[in-house]
Amino acid sequence: MRKVTLEGPIRICDCLAILALMLMTIPSLLAGEITGTVKWQGKVPEMKPISMAADEDCQKMDRDEIPRNESLVLGTDQHMANVFVRLKSGFAEKVYVPPREPVVLDQKGCVYIPHVLGLMVDQPLKIRNSDGMLHNVKTRSRKNRPFNLGMTKNKLETTRTFTKAEHMITFKCNVHSWMTAYIGVISHPFFDVTERDGKFSITGLDPGTYELEAWHERLGTQTRTVTIAGDESVQVDFTYTRPQKK
Repeated sequence: MRKVTLEGPIRICDCLAILALMLMTIPSLLAGEITGTVKWQGKVPEMKPISMAADEDCQKMDRDEIPRNESLVLGTDQHMANVFVRLKSGFAEKVYVPPREPVVLDQKGCVYIPHVLGLMVDQPLKIRNSDGMLHNVKTRSRKNRPFNLGMTKNKLETTRTFTKAEHMITFKCNVHSWMTAYIGVISHPFFDVTERDGKFSITGLDPGTYELEAWHERLGTQTRTVTIAGDESVQVDFTYTRPQKK
């Protein structure tokens, strides 16, 4: 759009252009959001280092820190990473266009990075082998067609897509039994995965009442009912604790 100045009369087409620009920005101004954190409460269990003795090449890799069991990853103040947060219901039932930009699952240091991730239906998943050694990517899926893919030093990258929503898909490596990742394939863009700060943010929400779900690989799911009245930001927090022994 050409620049409009205040010098001289403003033509009708200029006014219409300004009005159109204003209308385009209204949805984003009125969109609500849900933000929050996920925390661990109670005594922190010791997460043992991953034993890679079965593969000498993995064991001898240079690392900044020793990889540990990722079933519970905490940051400062016991904020939890690797929690998948999504809208379970309440959003408009329509076809959402997935991003063209792929989500990357890397095999680096003989672990999957990231441990938990999300993408939309038909969004590309780029599977990378940064180690340049033999890895195997095997999915355990119920709704999507599973695959079992060997990746050697000559096959460092491949791309896959999932055509159906599925929450969650387990990725395993048959060569290295400790390698596990979880991927949520979602039909809409309203999801997030926490990092070590425990934070999540779901934006672009219309007014309405939603069911919000947090998922953890060992500790299960928690749900909250959240109502968005307009362009407000609603804070919702989740807390996980050690399950009680039966």
